[in-house]
Amino acid sequence: MKKNILIIPGDGIGQEVTTWGKKVLEKIGENYGHEFSFDEAIMGHTAIEATGNPLPDETLAKAKASDAILFGAIGHIKYDNDPSAKVRPEQGLLKIRKELGLYANLRPILLFDELLDASSLKPEILQGTDILFFRELTGDVYFGEKNRNEDNTFASDLMNYHRYEVERIARKAYDAARTRNKRLCSVDKANVLETSRLWREVVQEIAKGISGC
Repeated sequence: MKKNILIIPGDGIGQEVTTWGKKVLEKIGENYGHEFSFDEAIMGHTAIEATGNPLPDETLAKAKASDAILFGAIGHIKYDNDPSAKVRPEQGLLKIRKELGLYANLRPILLFDELLDASSLKPEILQGTDILFFRELTGDVYFGEKNRNEDNTFASDLMNYHRYEVERIARKAYDAARTRNKRLCSVDKANVLETSRLWREVVQEIAKGISGC
C-alpha cells in the first residue's frame, strides 16, 4: 500500500503527538510493507503567526491532494483570553471540515484491564467498557448564522440541520453498530428543540429500513 500523508501539527501538544504519530506510521510501514510519504503544513495559531490566516490556501491544497491527514491540535491561550479576536485558530478547523466534508467524528472509549485501577470508579463497573461515539461536525450552531446587536448586549448562534446531514451521520453510526453489539443510542433534546425533533425523526426512519441492528 502506498499513501501520501499530510501532517498538520498545529499548536501546542499537537506538534508533539504528530511527531510520535509519524514514527508509529513509519514502524507500521516497515513491519507490514506499506509505503508512506509525508508532507507537512501549518494551521491554527502557528499559521496565523506566519501568514495571518488560520488555514492558508497552501495547507488546504495539500490536504485535498493527500490520501490522509495526521492532525495534531489547534488553539492558544492568547485567544482564550481575548473573545474579541476576529481571527482565531478554530476558524481553520471549521473551514477544513467544510472544505473536505469531514462530517463524522468518531470517539472511542476502550478501557484496557491494565488501567482498571487508574480510575476512581470501581473496576467491576469499568471492566469491558467499549463505547464508540459518533459526533456530527458540519452542522449545528458552529456553522449557523451568528449575530450580535450594535450595543453589544445580545448575541445569537443559529442552530440548524439539514435532513441529509442527520441521515449520513446516522447511517455511519448504524453501520458501526451492526459490527459491534447492535445497539445505538441517539442523544438529542427533542422535547424542546425543533432541530432535535428532526434529528429523532430521521434516526427513527432510518432504523426501520436497517436489518441487523
